[in-house]
Amino acid sequence: MKCWVCKRQARGFTHADTRHGVGDPRRFVPDWVFCSRRCQDAFHALYGNWRRAMEGQHREGSMLDASDIERTAMRTCLKAFGRVADEIGFTKPLAAYTEAEALRVIDAIVTRYTEAMVEHHETTRMPPVRGSAAAKATARDPFAELEELPWEVTESALVIKATDESERKN
Repeated sequence: MKCWVCKRQARGFTHADTRHGVGDPRRFVPDWVFCSRRCQDAFHALYGNWRRAMEGQHREGSMLDASDIERTAMRTCLKAFGRVADEIGFTKPLAAYTEAEALRVIDAIVTRYTEAMVEHHETTRMPPVRGSAAAKATARDPFAELEELPWEVTESALVIKATDESERKN
């Protein structure tokens, strides 16, 4: 059997689910086995958090409440990420990135986010007020700076498609 956490060969560590008694029809024999105490502890941390959440004892961590300006800055990071991903290769899965490639992606995103925030604050005289009309106007069209939107069809693409269809009919 394989370790539930890391998929290595299991070595005798298991999980005993004691939520239901022996005669309870909801009881089942779990097949959660582990290769080491480290993987077993990692599983129990996740499993314990899940149980507390299901019982209503555990509150989730709060989400980042980004302002409109911060969301706009995040959207500008898409172009920087795309540039680096293009250099690395779009066909390469993110999980296959080397450490150096992953750090290039992180550096590009963080640098662009910081630059976007600095650019915004250089152009404003007063600090932003959350929910103001000016802040919402900057976030209205996040793709304004992109030349081509990949999901839009251009006239040339329609002409090519029409000629392909007419060739198929002949």
